[in-house]
Amino acid sequence: MYNAEIISIGNELLIGKTVNTNATWIARKLTLLGFNVKRIVTVGDIIEDIVSALRESISREAKVIITTGGLGPTFDDKTSEALAVALRKPWVINFEALQMVKEKYYKMGLKLTPHRVKMAKMPEGSRPLPNSIGTAPGILIKEKECLIISLPGVPKEMKAIFKEHVEPVLKNIGPHLCFSEKTITVKGIPESSLAPVLDLVMKNVSKVYIKSHPRGAEGVKPVIELHITSSGKNMEEAKYYIEKASDILLKLIREKFQKFQIE
Repeated sequence: MYNAEIISIGNELLIGKTVNTNATWIARKLTLLGFNVKRIVTVGDIIEDIVSALRESISREAKVIITTGGLGPTFDDKTSEALAVALRKPWVINFEALQMVKEKYYKMGLKLTPHRVKMAKMPEGSRPLPNSIGTAPGILIKEKECLIISLPGVPKEMKAIFKEHVEPVLKNIGPHLCFSEKTITVKGIPESSLAPVLDLVMKNVSKVYIKSHPRGAEGVKPVIELHITSSGKNMEEAKYYIEKASDILLKLIREKFQKFQIE
């Protein structure tokens, strides 16, 4: 199974100071690459909590685990150390990462300090991922059949490392499936009335998943956004299942309901 889990790290996420846009962005990317995102977890800057979350994800045999946050130079940046503890590996200076960090600071006219060197410490056997925007490298390490990737929490840095270094790896190890989607908005039918119709469509077309999102009041002016997704060996196959499901869905709606509007 090509299951993936995301672990977001940072007290700022737990207290509501920062909106966790990183998890949403990564989940979308993983889905489009054909991975099945099974769980997204948020933990604070506590080593024990990070270790626990990592070990739980590994125990569920996730193919890919991506963490964000906690790779910087300050006292509360504990992800790389926690990753070493979780994997029972020494937390050591990675000299390739150290060179990356050194070059960044030398260009700024700044010397290396223990806090800056800390960003080059990783579990033994890690591969550092260059950060073209910031200073802290990402981390890539394999634990049996699980690929663990740790990325910075700063969105611009996270996205840059993902696009430049993570996505090519995931494309290589992923299921090589094409993902397709379609959204249909239905007005005038309560979600509870649509539910059995959606069940019937998914039974008829097992390759699709339909998720309903209420956008209006159930009993007054119901507006339901239906998000239909599917994947296939190629885009033509994925789109075929989407269109097949859409045709059946619209046919059933027209047969069962009198007053409605489709967009």
